[in-house]
Amino acid sequence: MTGARRIESFGFEPGYVLAGKYRVIALLGRGWEAEVYKIAELGTGIERAAKLFFPYRNPRNAAARRYARKLHKLRHCPILIQYHTQDVIEHQGQRVTVLVSEFVEGELLEHWIQRQPGHALHSFEALHMLHSLASGIADIHRAREYHGDLHTENVIVRRHGLGYQLKLIDLYQWGAPRHENIHGDVCDLVRLFYDMLGGARRYARQREEIKAVCCGLKRSLILRKFKTAGQLRDYLENMRWG
Repeated sequence: MTGARRIESFGFEPGYVLAGKYRVIALLGRGWEAEVYKIAELGTGIERAAKLFFPYRNPRNAAARRYARKLHKLRHCPILIQYHTQDVIEHQGQRVTVLVSEFVEGELLEHWIQRQPGHALHSFEALHMLHSLASGIADIHRAREYHGDLHTENVIVRRHGLGYQLKLIDLYQWGAPRHENIHGDVCDLVRLFYDMLGGARRYARQREEIKAVCCGLKRSLILRKFKTAGQLRDYLENMRWG
């Protein structure tokens, strides 16, 4: 909208009603293109997540449309949240797209790591998480898509029995998938693993089997060993320990 004040934040407080249908419970996060809120349906009390796009980041509703279509295309990938519907609200005289999706209980991986002793996961715990992530990304790659924005603040962790239930949030949706996008996801998976283990301050003390996965974070070495998320998953399933 010409001359309209650029909306950089919505700042909705708990109790605020969106589109006459949803009550805001809490802000979940803020990114480059949107804010995400935990909401509840007024009629049922069912909890959802609502992604509100900043209008200047969503011209002609293109970003929200691409995001919704990508989530719908990947609806059979269990590691991703499930898209429900889209609404529009008026805020500060501008139309704001609200993308409503499944709300997932859990904790951001970034916060999970910070709560651990030494702000790092045990190597076997990190390996289990990496395997779950690689398996989930392999499903996305099989659908000829990519995530494109993997980091510790885009992974939700929930302990489930002896293992973990992981969900990915915030897909990067610009452009058709290319080999570089697939390779980017693989390198990001290895970087996530490295970060879960404590990063540079702990790397020298890691076992050789762990370093064989991290490859010193050298992109060429990582991609020589793991060209796809599926190859990384298979490698983990057949690791040999000295």
